[in-house]
Amino acid sequence: MYALIDGNSFYCSCERIFNPKLKNKALVVLSNNDGCVVARTAEAKALGIKMGVPYFQIKDLVHRGEVIAFSSNYELYGDISARMMNTIASLVPAVEMYSIDECFADLTGINQHRLSDLGKSIKDRVWQWVGIPTCVGIAPTKTLAKFCNHLAKSYPQHFGGVVVWDDWSKDIQDRALASQSVDEIWGIGSQTALQLKQLGINTAKDFVDADRHLIKHHFSVTTQRTWQEMNGKPCTGLEIEEPKKHIIRSRSFGKAISEIESLQSAVAYHIASGASALRAQQTLAHTLSVTIQTFGSYNQQRYHGKKTIALAKGSNDTRVLNQHAQKLLKQLYRPNLRYKKCGIELGGIEQACQVQDDLFTQVDDSAYQDNPKLMTALDSIHKQFGKNSLIIATQKLSDDWQMNRGFMSQRFTTRWDELLSVD
Repeated sequence: MYALIDGNSFYCSCERIFNPKLKNKALVVLSNNDGCVVARTAEAKALGIKMGVPYFQIKDLVHRGEVIAFSSNYELYGDISARMMNTIASLVPAVEMYSIDECFADLTGINQHRLSDLGKSIKDRVWQWVGIPTCVGIAPTKTLAKFCNHLAKSYPQHFGGVVVWDDWSKDIQDRALASQSVDEIWGIGSQTALQLKQLGINTAKDFVDADRHLIKHHFSVTTQRTWQEMNGKPCTGLEIEEPKKHIIRSRSFGKAISEIESLQSAVAYHIASGASALRAQQTLAHTLSVTIQTFGSYNQQRYHGKKTIALAKGSNDTRVLNQHAQKLLKQLYRPNLRYKKCGIELGGIEQACQVQDDLFTQVDDSAYQDNPKLMTALDSIHKQFGKNSLIIATQKLSDDWQMNRGFMSQRFTTRWDELLSVD
């Protein structure tokens, strides 16, 4: 058996944890540079605000006080997510984090008659320990668990936020399937749903009842597996997270920048983030790429530069990787252009314990050398005092490249100077 636990309106719920006055208010969270809506509360949905709508279209609602807008506070959301996952893990045998706001849980060995109580316990504990409202779907397969979670979220008053598939009779299961469009099934995209509807398969029940040979003849292996899972036959179990083979960090700037110092600062920031991710999974990168990109307006020269190097020795040292990245940036940079984005990519990633030193590699005396003890100390400082408590000097050259986040809340759980204060 599997459970799918999902945080309701997660970004908005994170904002509500530290501000009780936001309860029952219409909230939205905006994307990078405050571009468009990426999260909404039920109250905001009731006002007709759609996912992805540009901010300028709801600006009047914000100014009139009918809607409260927040910029994306990724540092806060990431920390609350980790707390939520750890809380769930305290009640189940194993957890697979699926996204920042949802995870699958393996319920192997748990008594069938206790599953509903377990679902309520998960929901109650996450609310009590973290402050995030959740819905829980429990079923024999991951796809059915996702479907049950959708039902729990769609009808909160009726189901109390928990749906256990096997607690229902066959007749109730059929009614539940018939009530939902086929495109509400996890793994059925818009194009596949269109093809299914052309074949007369309009509801989830139609899909479950469809002939296996028909599905096999018209659709991919992925859709065939979805069909099997919706019929209660597991095709996948929990997936153990593997170390990433590529780590990419990039971001659009809040405004156009032309000075190389701003680009240097942004690249250093991305390198620091990527190197930290390498160390967290105990890996080394053997290739490094830097990209810079201009605005593409009609009177502006378009330029998308990218350079890649192979490192003589794998590294996860922030200083080493930044030194290489800054050299690449200087080769890419063209003055008098208006840049809108830069990024880095770390590739050729291997486990640190699997890498052997090359006796014939020549060492550049002017270059930084890996210092694992220094990086361990750096990570410890970041863990205790926040990730920007100690940074490489290049990051301080400029902050012109930072995103526009005009509605930013405090990072209550990760910054000492932004802790919640009670008057």
